[in-house]
Amino acid sequence: MTQTTLWVAQILIGVFFIVAAAAPKLLGERYVVEMFDQIGGGTWLRLLTGALELAGGVGLLIPRLCGLAALGLVGVMAGASYTTVFVLDTPARVVLPAVLGVVLALIAWGRWPETRALFTGRRRPGIR
Repeated sequence: MTQTTLWVAQILIGVFFIVAAAAPKLLGERYVVEMFDQIGGGTWLRLLTGALELAGGVGLLIPRLCGLAALGLVGVMAGASYTTVFVLDTPARVVLPAVLGVVLALIAWGRWPETRALFTGRRRPGIR
């Protein structure tokens, strides 16, 4: 993936997570509350998921954190895929979290130098 492709994907997915994924959970939209009650997690899981999605969406927009944010969101999408298929028993609805998970994994792979730099203390040229 080119740098431009990565940034376009990160921005689009980041905004999606902030607006369409996290906001309904954090604002307690009725359909989301009902879904999390059906899952059996209730309010705490809904708020935790919303907070993780918000943090990941914002992180995708920050150069130093974008790889780590993508990696974290891969985990969230893995959980969403599992829950969709095995808990909610709606396997036809697994497409969105599965595709997002794959695209986020590609972003995490493409941003691996930034993620590695967070843990090694070495800066990649051009990243502030």
